[in-house]
Amino acid sequence: METIEAYLERKHREIGLLNDCLMSPRRLPRPRSVDEVIRTKFQLTAMLRAEHAVHDWKATETAWSASASPASGPFVFSYDYQRADLRVSGPSFYELEPGCASETIYAASGMAAISTLLVAFAPVVAKADILVLPGSYGETLELIERFVPNLRLVKLTLPLPEAPAPAGVPRILLLDSCVSARVFDEALHCDGSALDLLVFDTTCFAGRSGRIRRVLRWARRCKIPVVMVRSHNKLDSLGGEYGRLGSTVFVGWCEQGAEAGRAILERLAAETRNAVRLLGSAALPAHFPPYVGSEAYWALTKARVSAILRNGRDAASIFARELASLAAELHFTHGLYVTLRTRRSRDEASARQAAEAMSRDLSRKGYPIRHAGSFGFDFAATEWSHDATTDQYNVRVTVPDLPTKLWNDLAAAIAEWWTSNQCRL
Repeated sequence: METIEAYLERKHREIGLLNDCLMSPRRLPRPRSVDEVIRTKFQLTAMLRAEHAVHDWKATETAWSASASPASGPFVFSYDYQRADLRVSGPSFYELEPGCASETIYAASGMAAISTLLVAFAPVVAKADILVLPGSYGETLELIERFVPNLRLVKLTLPLPEAPAPAGVPRILLLDSCVSARVFDEALHCDGSALDLLVFDTTCFAGRSGRIRRVLRWARRCKIPVVMVRSHNKLDSLGGEYGRLGSTVFVGWCEQGAEAGRAILERLAAETRNAVRLLGSAALPAHFPPYVGSEAYWALTKARVSAILRNGRDAASIFARELASLAAELHFTHGLYVTLRTRRSRDEASARQAAEAMSRDLSRKGYPIRHAGSFGFDFAATEWSHDATTDQYNVRVTVPDLPTKLWNDLAAAIAEWWTSNQCRL
């Protein structure tokens, strides 16, 4: 259990890390409230982005100045016109184990990363099956169905088969970090040796998460080449939403027998670079957080995510007890949010209205809750959520990094509000 005093001291260190990245750090006292923490962190990240624009004024889209040397903290960039050939030198957002070879391609967002990867399959494989698990991210499935005709969407159901069924085309498994804990565990107990590729969306896991290591070890045992895609404007920004940034990391194994997989990755990486160039999806140097990479950053990120996961377990317990049938999913494998349902069916608009109304009412009572998308914040966030498996619209409650008692009080208030307002939802 984290006290408010311990929380504020930890947040003071987070604020100090951001502040130290400014050219002229400000004199900032220890924060005295959650609201002050939230406001200060967003102000500092805005100042960092503004400083980047002023300092790197020569690094324009047309790359007209030979003397430009754009950088953001430990990241250094080189590129020509419109960043079509963007090259990035800097720390990894992951911690990969020895015995693998990797290449990273950055994009303008998480969806840009996976979109350019999926488009890149066309010149590499004429036809392939892409196996998707229940609860996979809805927009990824929509993207495949609408714009990637060479990939046939195969929606798996529970219980999962022990091994993928034989097929006459390459088989790709899409493993999404937003699935339920049960689905995630079942997937990693399957025999994946017949798979040709694993596409792993890591967005909901911290970059050094043990779950990422677990997936990579499973893939390595099965000799499956891996492509990891990620949105970095979530858990990698210390809750400050630094800027839209995505990446695609191609991970191949160095063991004998994995040569074919490495060859596939090389072709996919080359075509993904082409897709980034042709679709105008290159990353912006200004969106690379300058505080990433230090030991202090990793320690603070670990502490933040640990606090969110603890609060997530408490939330699941509170909502299971207080809401019963009104809880849609309480046990996502990431532990970062839960979803709530109503007694009546709803559409996207009504789900959004419910999320907004709950946040408005509880915020007026002084709770740190906002109607906002995404997750990983220092405040609770509510938004509509579409379950692609059931085709139901729910309300997503993202678990914040807050002191234990404050979050438990807020979770109880959410449960009370949700129960008492069913008649108007």
